[in-house]
Amino acid sequence: MSQEYFDDKECMSAPEREAYYNRRLSEMVTLGYERSKRVRRIFDERGLTPSDIKTLEDLKKLPIISREKLIDFEAEDPPFGGFCDPTVEIDRIFTSPGPVYEPHLGEDDPLWARAYYAAGFRKGDIVLNAFSYHMVAAGLTFHGGLRRVGATVVPSGTSSAQQQVQLIRDLKVSAYTGTPSFLQAIIKKAEEMGYDFRNDFGVRRAAFGAEPLPMSLRQTFEEDYGIDTYQMYGATEVGDIAYECREKGPWHICEEVIVEIVDPATGENVGPGVMGEIVVTRLNNIFFLFRFGTGDLSSITVEKCPCGRTSHMLNGIAGRVGDAVKVRGLFIAPSQLKVISERFPDVTFQLLVSRIADRDFLTLKLESTGTEVESVEFQERFKNYFREICTVKIDKVELVKVGTIPSEDKLIIDQRKWE
Repeated sequence: MSQEYFDDKECMSAPEREAYYNRRLSEMVTLGYERSKRVRRIFDERGLTPSDIKTLEDLKKLPIISREKLIDFEAEDPPFGGFCDPTVEIDRIFTSPGPVYEPHLGEDDPLWARAYYAAGFRKGDIVLNAFSYHMVAAGLTFHGGLRRVGATVVPSGTSSAQQQVQLIRDLKVSAYTGTPSFLQAIIKKAEEMGYDFRNDFGVRRAAFGAEPLPMSLRQTFEEDYGIDTYQMYGATEVGDIAYECREKGPWHICEEVIVEIVDPATGENVGPGVMGEIVVTRLNNIFFLFRFGTGDLSSITVEKCPCGRTSHMLNGIAGRVGDAVKVRGLFIAPSQLKVISERFPDVTFQLLVSRIADRDFLTLKLESTGTEVESVEFQERFKNYFREICTVKIDKVELVKVGTIPSEDKLIIDQRKWE
């Protein structure tokens, strides 16, 4: 096997790839119908049997399951909505806002390993993993991918930027994984501490996830600091989906997932080059979540990549479908904001998501209806409850006159521009 690839699946011929996907899909459908009561119900409601889903083309016979629908299913039948094989021993359960509970798919799944291998992570690398290890899947699943390619992991998580600088210095860290905005914050902190980041430290490689990498920031990392940068894309519900190779063009789709691009208005599959919602089926024998709608917009390219990988590729992320908004790598969903509204029924509020210094910035607009709302104590109570429900921290509170926020306006408005 060439050292260019994590394994031979990445360079399968088109007929081999189609046969591989069809076989894996058929196996998952058969097992899912047998062991998942939710899958059986979905099939029975549509008059389908496992023999009706044998190929990629057959998948469109099944419904797309949005994140909001998954939340409803799990609330109805906790913790996994009936999608999980009840006979399987689950070693870890993760959670994400909603809440959504996700079973770990086991150590045999090469979760994120393809992305790190394509980015050049290898044995001998000492990698600062700045993804959260608390409750969510991020830290531990990225950790597993790094170990599969042989790298040594520093599980720094969301420690302060100053602590991250100390770890980089003391442990001679050679690579970073996390969000691009946090790496930028670490570099700025190092400079505040009197270090020349490029010359005093050995960080030469970075793989980013959970938020976009603006071209201007990529240029800064690569040209000013000598850090070779790569993007990874996934969702907590289905794991890794796509990643950049050395060519840094469209993102290769992982061999563990089937990706469809669907017109959000009609639900119909669209062809290569046409923008639509990314719908993912992760091939596995534990969690039978078919056709998960990520809410992200993209298109597929079928052009060949000079790196030699033969998978279809995603043309980046163009935005979001619907009202759920991703802030600093975490979704803020309408269902969560409804919970907050019910906790504070007499308060009119709105959230604005902007981008300041390559970091997501969350502003809370509160209508000033009296001394309680204007008090620091109330605002802190609101912010703490918001963070408890949504996991994301509010950066700024802005008091506005009563009537400033129209009742028909959305509770969250995304003002970010990715340039």
